[in-house]
Amino acid sequence: MNIFKKCVVLSAILLTTACVTTTKIDAGPRNIGEHLQLNLSGAWNQINVSGMNGPHAETWTMEGLAIDKLNIYSGLNENETIHPGSDAARDKKNYVFKASLQPEQIVALFEGSLTRDGSTFKLLKLQPTLFGGVKGFHFEYAVIRKIDNVEILGTANVAISRNQLYAMVYQAPKLVFYSRHIERVNQIMQSARIS
Repeated sequence: MNIFKKCVVLSAILLTTACVTTTKIDAGPRNIGEHLQLNLSGAWNQINVSGMNGPHAETWTMEGLAIDKLNIYSGLNENETIHPGSDAARDKKNYVFKASLQPEQIVALFEGSLTRDGSTFKLLKLQPTLFGGVKGFHFEYAVIRKIDNVEILGTANVAISRNQLYAMVYQAPKLVFYSRHIERVNQIMQSARIS
């Protein structure tokens, strides 16, 4: 089964097992939460799956959740879980944000949320950057997804402002899909402003 067919099957499974709503996000300026502003050059789809995101996170996609995913964190507070899952109560102990965490420790939180299903994670790059006009860091990673052995590439920008976490984390399969949308993702990341 090729990568596209695997992703379609995985999307179908996800959609049939959860309450899902999709909202079109049009091009142009957009506020995410109280303090994060973005400027989009094209439309995206916002996906709401019951229990998937906390109050300070949104998930967007171009192709469907099993294919590509842009997670946007807009002011995650101290002691909030990075990315709740179906077993979020168990994960809270391991994936809770603290403003005092160093970049490597924050990457480890994302790694934990990305590999809770048994997938494997490899950090490819970690470096300082400005995100939203605030000192932060950029990291890139690869994940081998356990369910289908597809290699996923990811990129993220992260900053802490007023002891809150702001981040954008994009991932898609290495073959075809990552390169298809990474320029658009980079444009959104560069447009970000934290007020």
